[in-house]
Amino acid sequence: MILIADSGSTKTAWCIAGKGKSIKEIVTSGMNPYFQNQDEIEKEIEQKLLPEINGFTIEAVYFYGAGCATPEKNQLIIDAIHHYLPCSVEVCSDLMGAARALCGKRPGIACIVGTGSNSCFYNGKDIVKNISPLGFILGDEGSGAVLGKILVGDCLKNQLPVHLKDKFIEQFGLTPAVILEHVYKQPFPNRYLAGFSTFLLENITEPAIYNLVYNSFQQFFIRNVMQYDYREYPISFTGSIAFYYRDVLVAAAGSLSLVVEQITQTPMEGLLSYHS
Repeated sequence: MILIADSGSTKTAWCIAGKGKSIKEIVTSGMNPYFQNQDEIEKEIEQKLLPEINGFTIEAVYFYGAGCATPEKNQLIIDAIHHYLPCSVEVCSDLMGAARALCGKRPGIACIVGTGSNSCFYNGKDIVKNISPLGFILGDEGSGAVLGKILVGDCLKNQLPVHLKDKFIEQFGLTPAVILEHVYKQPFPNRYLAGFSTFLLENITEPAIYNLVYNSFQQFFIRNVMQYDYREYPISFTGSIAFYYRDVLVAAAGSLSLVVEQITQTPMEGLLSYHS
């Protein structure tokens, strides 16, 4: 049996697999070595993961996670898992997880568009080029956090039609003071802003909302994807925003003469295939 993990800052999806098939799926809190120390990660493994895998013989763990971008941070995850599971452990970035899931062992352009966004050119084995996402303040085009940031800014600066502005404020119980407190003083403003993406999806037929999303996706392609050899290699996406806004994403790609090959909500199915 192998254990595959797809981890973000808020949750980790685990899958016990054998012969390329899912046997059991488990969800725990996120395990991000940039925000958590080894003791905190070990506690989550002990309390939430171990009871769920009791009785299974795990021969290898493949952990793909946000924040797993340096040998030092990766080793923290390896040590935490080894504390309880004496097996082979491989830790890679969430971007490598997306690349393996979307491209397998062939070259391609792999993109993540969820709370944040990222992209790379993958040669079938390694990530050989990555345009830095830069986070939601400087980059992360198309992401839930950036879509939420634009929506809030348009609302506060009276750039939305009045009926949409009123609906947005009423639905979330917002005031300028509440918004500024969460964005500038509270932790994880990216998550807070990404939470507003539900409003965008519910009102996507409104021209102002559609254009907001469409333009941000266009910027993702222009500022990221089009810096790779996009004419020669397939472009694929994983992530909740890409999945739920797939029609707008494909339309934005088409406006730039780009073709999107596949869009998945999560990388897990592709990772099961890759590790089978």
